[in-house]
Amino acid sequence: MTEFGLNRRGFGLLAAGVATAALLPARARAAGSLVAATFPGGWEDAYRRVLTPLVSAAGYDLTIAPALAQDQLAKVQASPDNPAYDTLLMSPGQGAVAIENGLIQKIDPGKLSNWAMLDPAFQGEYGPTVTVEVNGIAYNPDMVPKPAGYRDLFENPAYAGKVSWTGFGSNTAVMAYTQLAKIFGTGPDDMDAVFKLFRDHPENLKTVIDSTNHQMTLYQQGEIAVFMCSTNNVAHLKALGLAAEFAHPETGSPAAPVNIHLAKGSRNVDAAYAYMDAAISKAAQDVLKLPPSEMFPTNRDVELTPGIAAYVTREQVASLVYPDWTLINKNRAAWIRAFDTLVAGG
Repeated sequence: MTEFGLNRRGFGLLAAGVATAALLPARARAAGSLVAATFPGGWEDAYRRVLTPLVSAAGYDLTIAPALAQDQLAKVQASPDNPAYDTLLMSPGQGAVAIENGLIQKIDPGKLSNWAMLDPAFQGEYGPTVTVEVNGIAYNPDMVPKPAGYRDLFENPAYAGKVSWTGFGSNTAVMAYTQLAKIFGTGPDDMDAVFKLFRDHPENLKTVIDSTNHQMTLYQQGEIAVFMCSTNNVAHLKALGLAAEFAHPETGSPAAPVNIHLAKGSRNVDAAYAYMDAAISKAAQDVLKLPPSEMFPTNRDVELTPGIAAYVTREQVASLVYPDWTLINKNRAAWIRAFDTLVAGG
């Protein structure tokens, strides 16, 4: 796991934020603790280092619990009356399932002092959007040319055997597959066209692995040169000193807002609100926008870094491709079974 090292500027910004949090009114400094589910890897490290001191200054103990969104869902579904987490971190796909199953609750925006600093698009009734993950294609410019889009990865021999894919359990993967379904089929739910594409290009089946984290490792080892990812993944690779670039697919870059949700049955709601407020604060997002995490800031008082602006500007956020998660969730289980069978047979 990579260290989330704060440079001098980042440390100063965080220290200023902690000082501000220490001035919160006494009602916010009641004793308590919370368990916050966070994506493993870079997210876990960044949130532990950046948010823990801010939440502590507000009077609460924060435990960061790393878990993929699908695993978060499974744990709270297993014990809905005694949830394993006070807050969940999810993209729209899993968020929709959590809402449908009554696992999260609507929030009271009045308890978030930084709520007004979010654009309306980021003010979710089930929790604030803390960043927007922009997805596309990571590639090693020393090994392959810049891909024009998803079609290129199957039709251009320059990429043969150098592209890695993951299964339909990954949000990043399923967003890419719905785009492929539109390119090679009749629409985003035409996965038969995608499965045929893989059968016609069996070299791509040999590089299907379990997760983006695993792909990152293979990329670092030079075993793959291309994989589907978010801009954050590319920023992380660059921070490690690797040759890595991001390509926006010609059909548009899929995007996934990431929200913090309040678990139904949370044991410390006040602490959960303090954590949410810290995550959308200028103090936190001024640090989280810096390498190696480079998270797109949703607090409009936070200026974009040149690195983030090179990927996406605030004006471009609305024009990104936002998948139909209702359609995806309806078909996802069947797609997972069909693709796993295809991979096993390949």
